[in-house]
Amino acid sequence: MLSGCSHLRPGAAGGSVYVTAKQTYLRDRVAAVSNRTATVENGQRLDVLEHGRRFYRVKTEKGEMGWIDEKAVATEQVFDAFVALGKTHKNDPAVASAVVRDEVNLHLRPGRATETFYRLAEGDKLQLIERATLPKPVAPGAATVPIAAMGKALKAGNTQAPEAAAPPPIAMEDWWLARDAKGRAGWLLSHYVDVDAPDSVAKYSEGQRIVGAYVLATVHDDGVDQDNKDIPIYLTVLSPYTAGLPYDFDQVRVFTWNLKMHRYETAYREKNIEGYLPVTIRMSADPYGKSANAQMALPTFTYKVLAADAGAVVPDAATGMVTPGRTIEKTYRLEGNLVRRIAAAGSAPDNEAHPVAEVKKGKLGKKK
Repeated sequence: MLSGCSHLRPGAAGGSVYVTAKQTYLRDRVAAVSNRTATVENGQRLDVLEHGRRFYRVKTEKGEMGWIDEKAVATEQVFDAFVALGKTHKNDPAVASAVVRDEVNLHLRPGRATETFYRLAEGDKLQLIERATLPKPVAPGAATVPIAAMGKALKAGNTQAPEAAAPPPIAMEDWWLARDAKGRAGWLLSHYVDVDAPDSVAKYSEGQRIVGAYVLATVHDDGVDQDNKDIPIYLTVLSPYTAGLPYDFDQVRVFTWNLKMHRYETAYREKNIEGYLPVTIRMSADPYGKSANAQMALPTFTYKVLAADAGAVVPDAATGMVTPGRTIEKTYRLEGNLVRRIAAAGSAPDNEAHPVAEVKKGKLGKKK
């Protein structure tokens, strides 16, 4: 009987574990029928009294004791790794602001099977830092489809093996390294967050996903029916709703405000590019301009696009990080309701890369 209850054998005591579940309970025994001895919540530290094969006997700071499933806690090593991750990216600039769509745990690295700890609530605000893209895990049984097809053919009397079907495109999923209001950092799947963009601009996305929305300036309009009369001028970058793209966005759009019509209008738009975050915003003069207007500090933004001679961009197989080759920096100024590029007079435009149809549809491969 004792050999059948090896999960109850006490191991060495000492150290701590940390609750990863949103909320769970300590129990007085490891059995189908047990009593709750305490309620513990995400992030709470517990002292380890005993360690069985699948359970810990722990004590809370209040002195409450009980057993907890090891799947509901993180070890000290995992906790320390998350603390280190937060310190490493404490001062990293955010590429966009986002809102958590649903309750979700942060991961230590990109990937569904990696360690988790901090749990975010729906509506939490996040700063997005960098993106990674990895192959989506294959569902159990997916690989048996060709074998099943062959079995059906043989049952039907066809002794010839069916031609091998072309392999389907690799399904990918995007991950974001994010930082919350408490400075905690971790990775989460992109479909758990929405970039923080106002509905007044998001309605013009035309089926694209807004990757970043940035305020360039504000204009005062007494004619609008709202309390705040200062209307933001937005720069947005967008991409298709496709995971695994080798670029962060393929479209840039600036929305200015029409004071007569009291509505947003498109002042600048660039499409069919391979753009990379971050987008930088600053107040700047035009170093190449000679007019008085050129010497004024006006809202200026810069982004990078892939050069045509950079070659194919392939995510790193181990980390999922997307690192482009040679990029071209493009800088623009907002002058009233006009957007003008800042460039030396007579400078020849550099050849830029453009997304191919296969990539825009989410099929990864080399450019032709």
